Amino acid sequence: MPPTLASLVHHSALKLTVRAGEDRLDVPVRWAHVSELADPVPYMEGGELLLITALKLDAEDPETMRRYVRRLAEAGVVGLGFAVGVNYEDIPKALVDAAESEGLPLLEVPRRTPFLAISKAVSAAIAADQYRAVTAGFAAQRELTRQAMTDGPAGLLTALAAQLDGWAALYDASGAVVAVAPDWAERRAGRLTADVERLRDRPPPASAVVGGEDRVELHSLGSGRRARAALAVGTAAALGTAERYAVHSAIALLTLTTQRSRSLYAAEQRIGAAVLRMLLAGEPDHARAVAGALYGELLDAPFRLILAESASASAARARVDAAEGAAGAEPGAEAGAAGSERMTAAGLAAVDPAGDLLGQLAEVLEAAAARAGEAVLVVPDGERLVVLAVDGGAAVAACGEFAVALETARAGAGRDSVSVSASASSSASASVEEEELVAGLSAPAGPIAAGAAYKQAEQALSVARRRGRCLVEHEELAAGSVVPLLGDDAVRAFADSLLRPLREHDATGRGDLVDSLRAWLSRHGQWDAAAADLGVHRHTLRYRMRRVEEILGRSLDDADARMELWLALKTTAAAGE
Repeated sequence: MPPTLASLVHHSALKLTVRAGEDRLDVPVRWAHVSELADPVPYMEGGELLLITALKLDAEDPETMRRYVRRLAEAGVVGLGFAVGVNYEDIPKALVDAAESEGLPLLEVPRRTPFLAISKAVSAAIAADQYRAVTAGFAAQRELTRQAMTDGPAGLLTALAAQLDGWAALYDASGAVVAVAPDWAERRAGRLTADVERLRDRPPPASAVVGGEDRVELHSLGSGRRARAALAVGTAAALGTAERYAVHSAIALLTLTTQRSRSLYAAEQRIGAAVLRMLLAGEPDHARAVAGALYGELLDAPFRLILAESASASAARARVDAAEGAAGAEPGAEAGAAGSERMTAAGLAAVDPAGDLLGQLAEVLEAAAARAGEAVLVVPDGERLVVLAVDGGAAVAACGEFAVALETARAGAGRDSVSVSASASSSASASVEEEELVAGLSAPAGPIAAGAAYKQAEQALSVARRRGRCLVEHEELAAGSVVPLLGDDAVRAFADSLLRPLREHDATGRGDLVDSLRAWLSRHGQWDAAAADLGVHRHTLRYRMRRVEEILGRSLDDADARMELWLALKTTAAAGE
């Protein structure tokens, strides 16, 4: 405890006597200062015990003393020490009355007690208090370190809450509560998600104080450009020196335990990239041996493969795919072993979490997996992100929530920035106008089928790109229709070219060959049923189908010809033609 007026009064060597303000002696004293100025207030900071002999004061004038004492009280002076036997044999009644009126403690200092003795007593008490605070801080640091080493962040928070006589909570990068102590504070900690998100956007170290049921301090954790976690401490009052030491120690320890070093993170990414290459190359046994304890459990259960890329990169890739398609190549044919060749050294650079949505997605998936105790493999691959995540796990769910948040933002008014409150999707709070993201999710697979999963994810990504969706799962492709996949310019151009001769014929008014062809194909070549749909005789319909064959130069007995004509009709119908 810092020195107080009461502790000075009880100091046996000082022999101080209380003459006014007996009920306010528990006020802390920041310093003892001597001043004989008629107005010492400009030189006060507040919290001082002012020592005077009234050398330049008319201490017997009531009005002068009222003004003098009022100024001292308003400046935050906590007490007035008056030396008797120097200029006055006793404290003048005017000064005593003024001190009583203002509630300012007035201490009588005997002639044999020099002001220097009082200053030394205050200084020694302050130094002793600071020493106790430092000693308590070091003790707290040792205890927090021991708890962090034995029980991890949860044990550290428990020890910190005990040190502060309050509560403490740890948040991940998305603003979700990771751990809290004691348990009763979980609800209070959960209310601070929005405040943690705002703090996260400031470069660390950053802190903030928020009000509520408690006085809560928020501190960001991390040494990079973006906070990786946050610490909240709630107390009934402002922190003292010892408590401040404990909080600073907790910040340092939590930063060490929650943020891996850059070299370690880069090493983990190199291992992850190597594991992925081996899986795509069809070497699951080698991949499992390299994965070890770091990613091994991910290969022991069904996993999903996620491919994500920025919309700008996706648009460029779509143009390449279209060119390959025109040349007869199959888009996505490079998946599998060829896909592993694209895992270049440049793709091993760490994702910048303060950058585009790919970085945010990586951060969300890693945070969700960490909270759930799951393994997740996140590998940057140039302008893409390749992820292996446990099927049905938290990372896959977080990916879906992130995509929903972006879809909502895209459909929102003015494509403004969107703020998402869910634990995983909160990181999708970004300006969709600046960048967008598309992703494909494979079906569940095992290590032996990683190449097929990569191809599935790439196919789903291609569909997401075509449909303007943020995320498409491979299962959706079989559940839907193939027609929406034919909506690009090349397919429409083919359909228009194939059907143009029939439309030109119909435009002359000599028949309805397009509608007749559609009816005949929809009825699987059943003449009577198709003719009934058209309201014509079956011989008329037979004549029209012969004209279709003559105009197109193709036989309707050819299954490929019937298929191409049907798809052309469906494509033009979907385009509203």
